[in-house]
Order: sequence, then C-alpha cells, then structure tokens
Amino acid sequence: MKRVLITAGANGIGLVMARAFAAEGYRVWVTDVDATQIGALPPGIRGTLADASQEPAMEALFAEITGAWGGLDVLCANAGIKGPTAAIEDMPLEGWHQCLGVNLDGAMLAAKHSAKLMKPAGQGVMIFTSSTSGLYGTPYRAPYVAAKWATIGLMKTVAMELGPYGIRANAICPGSVNGPRIDRVIEAEAEAKGMTPDAVRQGYAAGTALKRLSDPEDVADMALFLASDRARMISGQALAVDGMTYNVDP
Repeated sequence: MKRVLITAGANGIGLVMARAFAAEGYRVWVTDVDATQIGALPPGIRGTLADASQEPAMEALFAEITGAWGGLDVLCANAGIKGPTAAIEDMPLEGWHQCLGVNLDGAMLAAKHSAKLMKPAGQGVMIFTSSTSGLYGTPYRAPYVAAKWATIGLMKTVAMELGPYGIRANAICPGSVNGPRIDRVIEAEAEAKGMTPDAVRQGYAAGTALKRLSDPEDVADMALFLASDRARMISGQALAVDGMTYNVDP
C-alpha cells in the first residue's frame, strides 16, 4: 500500500486530495496548522498539527512518519496562503515574508525531508502545488505570484537532482478553484480594484477558454495521475488545471 503525505491537507484542496488518495487505497498522512480541522479528519486519514514553513516542526513530522511507516512514496507539497493583496507600493514586507515562508519555504522543507526517505528507496513522487499565478503575473498579488513562480523553479531543480534516483517531481498549477479560499481572494481583489466580488468572479471565468472555475476534484484527479505509474515518464513539468486561462486580469 503506497504512502502519501499532503501538507495543508486537512481542509480545502488538500483535504479533497487526501480523500481521493484514500479512496484509491493509499495510506494518507496530512499536516495542517488548524487543530480543529486535524481533529475532524475522516477515519483512516492520519494528521499532524505542524507549520510547514518551520523546520523543527517538519523534522519532527518526518521522524514520526519514519517511525510509523518506514518511508514515503508520494509527497504533495500543498501548503500555501494567499498573502496580502495590495499595489506594490503598498506591499507590507512582513506580509511578503510570511507568504514566501509558507508557500516557498514550506515546499522546500517538504521536498528536503522527503528526499531523505525517497533516495534510499530509489523511488518516489513529489507533487508541488503551484498556480497559474506561477505561469503569469497577477496584479496586486506580488508575493503570492513570486512564491508560485519560485515553486516551479524549485520543482524543476528537484526533478533534475532526484531523477537519477528514480524520483519524479512535477507541479500542478490550478487556476481559480471553487471554494472558500477563492472567495476570500476575490473579495480582497475586489476591494483593491474598487470592483464588486461578482464582477471579479465573472472576470476570472471569462478569462478561461472553458468559461468556468475549476473544482478541487479536478486538482485531486491530476495529483492522482501524477502519482501513478501512468505518469512514469512525466517529470519536471508545470501542468495547469485551469480551463485554459488566457486573461488573468479581470
């Protein structure tokens, strides 16, 4: 039975991923910073309260995983926050650092400690959650965009380093995904631009070829594919799940 770790897996897209992997017969372990969400995980999904951006917490997590499972087959480095929404001249440095800390440091730490388990095994899959913001610029979202572009660079480097050890690495780039998180993003962007949330949401949908937002299940399905042997020759790729975004500024 394969073993998967999903950071920030107790809610949102991460929880949908966790449920999908569990349904496919994986042993699933998730982290989150929300103790209530960890306590409410479905039966069969194991959870640890941990901040993915803090190395002591991640070291303790991986020691626990090693003791319980003895190894790891799949990493979904999914932890992320939206960061501040502001014009660049108004961007708070503290918010910038926090956003890069969770989104980028969290991805690096998850990859670092997963590699220590996967390299001796000679196999493994790392899946990083980036964003279409990691493929295009997005006004008023500088720290988030910077972190998600950097995540793709991190992924490609990891794929090069670890490929000789039988380890694949890819990034999923969701577009706007239905759920509470995008609702908060839209509300913040609407305030920054002086628009209504409905107008921003309609602009997001209109800026895709399929004229609709994605669902969390679409992202989970891509993660399952990338983790499977059907993707055995796919590595170092940033794969959009977004209905083909072509206009990111509603």
